[in-house]
Amino acid sequence: MGPLLEVKGLSKVFTLGSFLSRVRIKAVDEVTFSIQSAEIFTLAGESGCGKTTTARMILGFETPTSGKILFRGEDVEGFRNRRKWFLQVQAVFQNPFETFNPLRRVESYFFETVHNFDLAATPPEAYSLIDEKLKAVGLSLQEISGKYPSEFSGGQLQRASIARALLANPSLLIADEPVSMVDASLRMSIVNLFRKLCDNFGVSVLYITHDLATAYYISDRIGIMFRGNLVEMGPTEKVLGDPKHPYTKLLLNSIPQPDPRMRYRTTIQLLEEQEEYLLEGCKFANRCPEKGKLCSEEMPAETFVDGRMVRCHLYGPDGDNLPERQGIKRR
Repeated sequence: MGPLLEVKGLSKVFTLGSFLSRVRIKAVDEVTFSIQSAEIFTLAGESGCGKTTTARMILGFETPTSGKILFRGEDVEGFRNRRKWFLQVQAVFQNPFETFNPLRRVESYFFETVHNFDLAATPPEAYSLIDEKLKAVGLSLQEISGKYPSEFSGGQLQRASIARALLANPSLLIADEPVSMVDASLRMSIVNLFRKLCDNFGVSVLYITHDLATAYYISDRIGIMFRGNLVEMGPTEKVLGDPKHPYTKLLLNSIPQPDPRMRYRTTIQLLEEQEEYLLEGCKFANRCPEKGKLCSEEMPAETFVDGRMVRCHLYGPDGDNLPERQGIKRR
């Protein structure tokens, strides 16, 4: 059986500035990955790395400049009938308080979704379906009936958002920073819910986050993005347990450690975000403590090292021409 979702060479170019000083920014640069059935795949990276733009192209909210998106082997352009597509793919967004209109009762969204997708033939069937999905996330129709968004906690409202997404029995959930607006004490309950949906109901999840702790906890595989490029991708335990790309190492070492000696010691001169996107070679070269001359001149190709993909000259055919530096593990 093939992948549920395949993204092949996906790119998105935005044009910024006036007519006389236009700049083309490649927000997503030939990104390729796949998601299997009943798998949680994470796109991780700092803000502005292109992970949300990638998700928006999959959902159809942005039109790709180039590349293909395949769902069960079929080009998603064939799914651009919105009703057909959103029966298969649903989204959960960052801020649940923006998902629901504060002037509408929360249950109205559920009945509206059931009606729009013809998910029930009679009112009793609609009530039963809604209650079933709410109970799957630890709520019930009785608990939410008659209440407005302001009467729920952030965690409850995010659970309701997930339950609404489950009404159509989608094969894929795209969760864009789903716990970043939720109290720290409630984050793991939401994260565990995604794991439960994957393990018990066979739902695949594209989990988008900058939080490597939750990514490590629930992901089967992970892709690390920087300035539109996937720089490292593979099984989560390998990528986050023994990172190869200098950017992945920097991300991991930016997490506070109980041992002050466990730090990524480097001095870097930061560029503006736009300037990094416009770099000719590796977009991370300006920050990288392991860079050589080639890094600023040529974009590294995808190389497969120890069961994961790494886009770094250190592991490519020209790696031996770069100076050896402390801490780099060779192939």
